[in-house]
Amino acid sequence: MSVLVNSLKRRVHAWSWKLCHLQCGQLTNVQQASIQTSHAEKLKLPRAVQMATYMRHAGLKLCVISRSFSSTRCLFKGNRNRTDHTKATKEDDDDDDVESDEGDEDVIEDSEVDELFEQFAPTAVGHGDHRVFIVHPDVKWGNKKQYLTTAELQMAEAVGLVQTLQNWTVVDKIIMSTKTPEKRKIFGKGNFQTLTEKIRKTTGITAVFVNVERLSPSAERELQEAWGVKVFDRYTVVLHIFRRNARTKEAKLQISLDEIPLLRSSLKNEVANLDQQGGGSRYIMGSGETAMEVQQRLLRERELKIRATLERLRRKRHLLRSQRKNKEFPTVSVMGYTNCGKTTLIKALTGDAGLQPKDQLFATLDVTVHAGQLPSRMTVLYVDTIGFLSQLPHRLIDSFSATLEDVAHSELIIHVRDINHPETVYQKANVLNVLKNLQIPDRLMSSIIEVHNKVDLISEYQPTEPDCLPISALKEIGLEDLSHKVEEGILKSTGKQIMCLKVDLSSPQLGWLYKEATVQEVEAGGDDCMATVKVIISGAAYGRYRKLFHNA
Repeated sequence: MSVLVNSLKRRVHAWSWKLCHLQCGQLTNVQQASIQTSHAEKLKLPRAVQMATYMRHAGLKLCVISRSFSSTRCLFKGNRNRTDHTKATKEDDDDDDVESDEGDEDVIEDSEVDELFEQFAPTAVGHGDHRVFIVHPDVKWGNKKQYLTTAELQMAEAVGLVQTLQNWTVVDKIIMSTKTPEKRKIFGKGNFQTLTEKIRKTTGITAVFVNVERLSPSAERELQEAWGVKVFDRYTVVLHIFRRNARTKEAKLQISLDEIPLLRSSLKNEVANLDQQGGGSRYIMGSGETAMEVQQRLLRERELKIRATLERLRRKRHLLRSQRKNKEFPTVSVMGYTNCGKTTLIKALTGDAGLQPKDQLFATLDVTVHAGQLPSRMTVLYVDTIGFLSQLPHRLIDSFSATLEDVAHSELIIHVRDINHPETVYQKANVLNVLKNLQIPDRLMSSIIEVHNKVDLISEYQPTEPDCLPISALKEIGLEDLSHKVEEGILKSTGKQIMCLKVDLSSPQLGWLYKEATVQEVEAGGDDCMATVKVIISGAAYGRYRKLFHNA
């Protein structure tokens, strides 16, 4: 079957090369495309090529159509030999081994995704460099008003999002009052006219970032027509940051899945434009499908393939969790608002020199696991997770629910707060709200260890909540107290106990305890053959010990 598919693919590309001499400049309407189609029919080209010819000049690329006949190249194959920026134990490092991952070859290659977006969604995804004008709609009253923050602080976060993207610069910004930030008409007539005049008078801008969670397609289109530049919302800006920062296959697939709705809306607009020219609903070469139907089918097939691959990766993640449970390695999930210092803290707790924290939003998108030791010498695994953000679209959170499953299965959660940030209370509320939406078990929510990071930046720190731990991950202040607190929480959540066992040194008992439990100290007795061993051991391991060594 693969031989037949590859043969068809070669024929399509060969015939497309022969059609090059037929092109007569940039064809922009269906009538010109029909002229090319008639030439193709006269040459008696294969149906696949005739279809591709029409679709190319109606707005679709040949590669997209050829993928409907042949999808044999691997997703992100260019990244297979790339060394990751950290030496962490990544759960995705062996993705290629999950059930052979043969189905991954049916997913469109990363370069082709880029090509598809450049052709059909240039206003939806922020490729390239941009000089950005930021507009923050400020709700003065009502149930949409944010009481834990200010418009100025929200604007500062929007500036931070733009500056996270390489070669994106903020040219100007404005806070504009509104009553209806979620409706199609965000601003009143007077404010909108003032805003439009200011944007059009500002020279050199290439895009406007409206700092709302999501613009409707119609609102986005109207704003672009009024302002004459690309318009982004938080969804598209954050999605673009995700695309640039994602490194593992799973993260890239999840982001590709989130891009599909953007493609659907953009392709719908393309076909609407064709309909105005009288050709958008035309059937293609007797295939029984219109241009719109072909586009939607291709996206539907792509979505199914991505979801199938993600499900395989989800099963692998479940297997890895089971292996950790079998080895009785407790896991601690480190969570918090983006750029609060999670990676810096894990590096300080584990001594993992391979970790390279970055002072930027969403530097971590891929779940990584790092081994460390507690004061009792018990091995613990710290899980570094994606940072949260206020007004992060629910769809983006949902797409990362697979990687965040590790949080629900951990023994303990550390909530890291940037206590020096002016929005620290607002950020805490957002993190706890996301954890609630992820349906984290009550046992975990009730045992969260809250740490106040970056206390070294505060001249006179005063704790604002009971039971919180003041630390500085960068200066390694307060880490000993945190380690003891983590150890206490692990012992409570896992049911492990500290025991003193009499061990016969002439038997394999001591070696077994070193392997299956955490040996804290060994004290030799009066008899050279006996010793008292202090261990941390689980109930299951102690049961196996009693069964193996009957005299224990």
